[in-house]
Amino acid sequence: MSKIIEIKTAVVKFLKSNVRCHEMTIIKLDKVEDNWEAVAEVYEDDSFLKSMNLPPKNTRLYYAVKMDQEKEVISFERLTEYFH
Repeated sequence: MSKIIEIKTAVVKFLKSNVRCHEMTIIKLDKVEDNWEAVAEVYEDDSFLKSMNLPPKNTRLYYAVKMDQEKEVISFERLTEYFH
């Protein structure tokens, strides 16, 4: 398996274990020096609607994940916006 596929799989596995979501797509995966930077488009339940006991609606969010060569997560954050 190619290294990029291994990193993509590791990013998906990490996000699935740390973010409650319905759908997830890796939309960007770059090698920067010795590390990998990924951006994922994730659909989660709208937390505001959920807190008001209203019918759920999916919200699209973006997460950035940085990993090293050994597939250890270096950083993880939810982005406030993402421009392609």
